Amino acid sequence: MHPTARIISVLSDKFARDPYAWYPQLRENDPVHYEPGIGAYFLSRHEDVRRVLAEDQIFTTQALRERAEPVMRGRVLAQMTGAEHTAKHRTMIRGYTGPMLEDQIPLIRRNVEQLIRPHLRRGRFDLVKDFGQQLAIWVALDSLGLPKDNWRNVHSWFQGVAEFVTSVTLTEERYRHCVQCARRLEDYLRPFIEERRENPGQDVISLMCHTEYESGRMSLHEVTALCHNVLLAATEPADKTLALLFRHLITHPDQMALVRGDPGLVTNAIAETLRYTPPVQLIPRRTAENVEISGVAIPAETMVWCMLAAANRDPRVFERPDTFDLQRTDLGPERSFTAAATHFGFGAGMHSCVGAAFARRELETVVTMLLALMENIGFPEDASYEETGFYSRGPESLTLTFDPTAEGRLLAA
Repeated sequence: MHPTARIISVLSDKFARDPYAWYPQLRENDPVHYEPGIGAYFLSRHEDVRRVLAEDQIFTTQALRERAEPVMRGRVLAQMTGAEHTAKHRTMIRGYTGPMLEDQIPLIRRNVEQLIRPHLRRGRFDLVKDFGQQLAIWVALDSLGLPKDNWRNVHSWFQGVAEFVTSVTLTEERYRHCVQCARRLEDYLRPFIEERRENPGQDVISLMCHTEYESGRMSLHEVTALCHNVLLAATEPADKTLALLFRHLITHPDQMALVRGDPGLVTNAIAETLRYTPPVQLIPRRTAENVEISGVAIPAETMVWCMLAAANRDPRVFERPDTFDLQRTDLGPERSFTAAATHFGFGAGMHSCVGAAFARRELETVVTMLLALMENIGFPEDASYEETGFYSRGPESLTLTFDPTAEGRLLAA
């Protein structure tokens, strides 16, 4: 049975405007929140979210299979289990750690320089629209070994894929649009994948094409699906995390001063941003059997949504959870990018994000470079701010004003 009294519908416009205002009430009074319109439960307590993400035999990724497969054009990591998941997860880890990760750092630095240079003399730019979105796509394309000249189309196509995967409901028109975007992205990727199958390089597509498994090498559809997976997972979260991090540092001048005084704290700032405002807010699972969570009986074959952002501010786990604090002792910047992370910014359990180490190095590189090129960073007087998104959340725009540092003036010259 589910509770009949509800604090708020998490599908309402009121909740969408500021979900963080409602999380404390949900955690304390309605931790297994039921939405009758979609027949699903939303979990907000840290211990419940951790349990669901850890017990993958009981709380399955079947929901992801149904949501993702029409647009991913094949099966992705979240849909795999057992030996298949272990083997292909290991392949993707190799692509985004170790030597292949180190090879990407100079490319990331060049991308940052190219994108920020036009704005250094002006002292004003939109961190999201003028920089972050394009940077995230360029970095993902570089890792796959794809050209960047068509990045705008790629961005448009995978936005359709993202809409399909992250929407709770879709109109027939939007459904058709998203599937068409996925087909166009597949058509674009196919010749590159086929070429790498014949002539491998030092990129993730080549790694996927030429790794041997018990069943043989991955098929064209499998590689295509994982390319879609990379583009989806490596772009929106990175872009949103960067914008949210700068928003928090600017609105917390004492924390900005700490980072300015000790650049090593950039890692802490990234970890705390992922806890305080994770760009991915929800992860769906489906029950394989009847279960009970926090005293609420949930039938088999029921959708359960893990509210990562609510769990990340659970006072049972984090001291002063609604405070942005780079020096908190209950997070740990090193473990925050591993399977031992206390926060859920990268998920948890078997299906936690394979790109966590890559995301860390990418964001460390970008944030450190931007702070070295800009000082007196703030917002224009006429600035407004809004976060949007249900499944993933962040600002669609973040205009910054700044003075270029000596290094910034040199780069702009």
